[in-house]
Amino acid sequence: MKEEDLFVVTVVGEDRVGLVASVTRLLFEAGLNIVDIEQSVIHSQFTMVLLVQPFKPGFDIRQLKLSLEAIGRDLDLSIGVMPLGEFKGLRLAEEKTPYVFTILGSDCPGAVAAISRVLAGGSANIEKIKMIARGEFLAMEMLVDIRGRNFPTLRERLSEVANEIGMDIIAQPERMYKKRKKVIVFDMDSTIVDMEIIDEMARFCGMGRSVEEITERGMRGEIDFAQSLRERAKCLKGMGVDELKFLAESMRLTEGAAELLSALKEMGFKVALISGGFDFFTNVLKDRLGFDYAFGNHLEVEGGKLTGRVRGRIIDANRKAEIVEEICRREGVTREEVVAVGDGANDQIMVTNAGLGIAFNAKDVLKRVADGSLTKNNLKGVLYCLGISDLDLAK
Repeated sequence: MKEEDLFVVTVVGEDRVGLVASVTRLLFEAGLNIVDIEQSVIHSQFTMVLLVQPFKPGFDIRQLKLSLEAIGRDLDLSIGVMPLGEFKGLRLAEEKTPYVFTILGSDCPGAVAAISRVLAGGSANIEKIKMIARGEFLAMEMLVDIRGRNFPTLRERLSEVANEIGMDIIAQPERMYKKRKKVIVFDMDSTIVDMEIIDEMARFCGMGRSVEEITERGMRGEIDFAQSLRERAKCLKGMGVDELKFLAESMRLTEGAAELLSALKEMGFKVALISGGFDFFTNVLKDRLGFDYAFGNHLEVEGGKLTGRVRGRIIDANRKAEIVEEICRREGVTREEVVAVGDGANDQIMVTNAGLGIAFNAKDVLKRVADGSLTKNNLKGVLYCLGISDLDLAK
């Protein structure tokens, strides 16, 4: 494809039905093939740019200009045509590195200016912005051509500006964004529930400080997750099943969790809960919130009391990832069709492997591998990251 054989047609005017049909029919009749096209409508303002190439001999650009001027007068449009070499800034689709950025949070004056300044500083070009929610949340989408730049560096700077303006940013390659998601998996503690259940259990039976010390050893890397969980479970020995039931009934859900799960189920998603905590609580949440799958570690019970032992293989980071794969096989989906939402180090693999990985109110170790972060009050933002607007939710 030679540059001298390509022409750019620009169309601007008030939107109405049939504009695309009228212009493209004229171009076809003039012997031109559409190589690339972008079109949008913003508040009744119609804009379209086409890259065209003659497919018939004897192409006459002067005749095309006269024909376009005539249809422009009839439809009250401003239409222009020029050789590609005279049109500055056109980038073919195959030359682009398109990402979809979802920005959400409470309305913040200057948010667009702050984010666009970072993108411009990274030589990334904003191609389209649209608002998808306004009210309880402000949510917008940006289609951005990052132009092959170093994305990790750009993401780090976007994370910094997100903290500055108090908003969340999720960044997805456009190809992944367009891949329809079918399964969504959640961690439990500090994600679906606004608490660390094992800490509540320990406090309930007077072993809070002992469990905290073991947790701190794990955080320092002195023991792995499996050993840490088994040692903490020993501290719970003698706790009664009735006490577990009491705690289960008093679990605090994260704000928006019930509404989010209800919306996802209504829209046909399969939802799963995969926890490094205990299945006594994941099973309660499964019944309460309608999860299709729920997984947790199994506490051994004898005579109505905990023995302090955990039965079976511990659900750590590797096991979480394996469970996601098992769900994919059962549902007949790929990893690219999965969303994973978690908060800690043992969520790293499943978040990294998912088509969309979200760090929710998370530790830095998870934020570094996720597609973006949501803060504590923005769990509902998972919907907007899937391209679901307030209009969709209303329907």
